[in-house]
Amino acid sequence: MSADRPGADRPSGDPALGPPLAVPRWLVSGEPGWTTSADVVVVGSGIAGLTTALRLRQRVDRVLLVTKTVLSEGSTQWAQGGIAAALDPADSPQEHLHDTLVAGCGICDVPAVTALVHEGPERVRELVALGAEFDLDEEGELRLTREGGHHRDRIAHAGGDATGKEISRALIAALHAVQDDPGIEVIEHALVVDLLQDVDERVCGVTLHVIGEGQIDGVGAALARAVVLATGGLGQVYSATTNPSVATGDGLAAALRAGAVLTDVEFVQFHPTVLWLGEGSSGQQPLISEAVRGEGAFLVDRDGVRFMQGRHPLADLAPRDVVSRAIVDRMHETGEQHVFLDARHLGREFLEQRFPSIVARCRELGFDPAVDLLPVAPAQHYASGGVRTDLEGRSSLDGLYACGEVSCTGVHGANRLASNSLLEGLVFAHRIADDISARLAAGELPPVEPAPAPAGTALLDGSARVQVQAAMTAGAGAVRSAGSLAQTAATLVELAAAATSEEPGPESWETTNLLHVGQVLTLAATLREETRGGHVRSDHPELVDPDWRGHTHLVRGADGTVTTSFEPVPEQDLA
Repeated sequence: MSADRPGADRPSGDPALGPPLAVPRWLVSGEPGWTTSADVVVVGSGIAGLTTALRLRQRVDRVLLVTKTVLSEGSTQWAQGGIAAALDPADSPQEHLHDTLVAGCGICDVPAVTALVHEGPERVRELVALGAEFDLDEEGELRLTREGGHHRDRIAHAGGDATGKEISRALIAALHAVQDDPGIEVIEHALVVDLLQDVDERVCGVTLHVIGEGQIDGVGAALARAVVLATGGLGQVYSATTNPSVATGDGLAAALRAGAVLTDVEFVQFHPTVLWLGEGSSGQQPLISEAVRGEGAFLVDRDGVRFMQGRHPLADLAPRDVVSRAIVDRMHETGEQHVFLDARHLGREFLEQRFPSIVARCRELGFDPAVDLLPVAPAQHYASGGVRTDLEGRSSLDGLYACGEVSCTGVHGANRLASNSLLEGLVFAHRIADDISARLAAGELPPVEPAPAPAGTALLDGSARVQVQAAMTAGAGAVRSAGSLAQTAATLVELAAAATSEEPGPESWETTNLLHVGQVLTLAATLREETRGGHVRSDHPELVDPDWRGHTHLVRGADGTVTTSFEPVPEQDLA
């Protein structure tokens, strides 16, 4: 590896990275036809956005919550496994921290993980007090289970396998309880197009498109003293994902265009056990929760061989990157497009009680976990990187915060530990709300006017989405190489060159966002010449090269060119 690789700023035009990558500042959206204002705009209605908005309203005068479809359509409702926290007296935050660091393959930020595991138990108890109904044992205590990478039973769940849905229900109910409060407003069916900034580049609002609701219709501007992005993931950049259709990376793309630092976007987690529905199946795919393996299910190949045995000390409950890589290897060895998950020995009664949603969905699709081997293969599941934030959720741009999957707090490192995602959204939502409240009270975030926005850049036609997804899946998917990434980058450049000044709208905005996200993800993946966690390079199969123990940063400069840099992380004791 070349000596100039880590440690110095590198323009994307470095010969090793291909032609320079330029990203526009604005999307074509037209002049805002209406304006509203609040102290804080929160974008997104998953656990991160709802928690932030509810806690902020206790401390500030006016909060505006905008969500892309309706309140219940975010990624949180799809979380099957649960929420991880050291709630058992036999467990400890220190053990949770250790498991998180091991899963993150040496590049988690220890202070961020420390905050997560120490504050997490109290935040989960607050969710219970708010009304979230978790599954209980015979003594009335939280029923805890185990998932991949955890050495203790520390996963709280609800409805068997409907934890996210229950948490979302409880938070939305709390929001509805205060919906008559003039200090909090919700706008549904609102797609954020771009971030607004003043002359000093401080973020002071968003432009958003609202689909015909009364007088608020079309493109408008929501001005605020602070903006919180809680927009979820980027799964729709790939052909197959467990993410809902709304996960088109809108918040990440808007932050990129505004000049926020993005970190570790190459670390995309592919969930190992996604139900395989046949060649060519695309869009949101059915997830078979890791909790099924936590209860004793195991993986086998076409010959019935339990191939995780001897692969890792935790076997079928190894961290997700290990299991996904093992599945890909076994598929390559056998020439099959999937392996199998065997849960038959768990019994019909147990499966229906513990995993009612999964069993029902499998049966809808023609599989019965009680009698059938379930065909499974890895599919995109979670983005471990995102908008770089500090411990208070602040991005590199003043006035802009990020929370949940769109952010990179440093908690996940190279690979998220199972069920840490809901906890991260919960813990850092509290931190963000407290920080914004304190700064507003101290006069640190006074109202400012947005600078005039020039005309936006051409958009991709919505029909190009499948081409973006195909290129990303083929070259920047679960397994990558310099050659495959170069081909993906070239394809995306060709698509960008074909963009037109067509009439703007949600499909073209989403597709252009996927293009921009795909371009920076491909760039970061090209830069990292090693295999670590969720990042698998077939041309660099050696695991965790010590020269790459650190974070990759990307930022769009004033001229539009994306520059990369590398930040080393202190060595961690993962023994």
